[in-house]
Amino acid sequence: MAKALICFGLLSLAMILGVSSMAGLTTADGDCKNDMKNLATKCMPYVTYPPNPKIAPSKDCCGVVQKCDMKCICDHITKEIEKLICMEKVVYVAYSCGRPLAKGSKCGSYQVPPI
Repeated sequence: MAKALICFGLLSLAMILGVSSMAGLTTADGDCKNDMKNLATKCMPYVTYPPNPKIAPSKDCCGVVQKCDMKCICDHITKEIEKLICMEKVVYVAYSCGRPLAKGSKCGSYQVPPI
């Protein structure tokens, strides 16, 4: 079971990095591109489907979230990336790491709920 989860995680990471490259993230500024790669590396287990259960992000994941440019990240989330990551979990991870997204703001095409 653990081996299957690790394989799934690595496959998901490879898909995110591939899609982000094809989706035009290479045109984002260098810092944002690196932020996306770091988030994919450290936070993938916490933002993949299904929406539940939500798992508290690791210290390493939160370290990346704390340092990244969330506006740039959200501006570069495409529909293709949204098919691979659960935006509800992205909002949860940002909040859990002390970087909540503004209520009513957009991250990709996802609107952060006003709750």
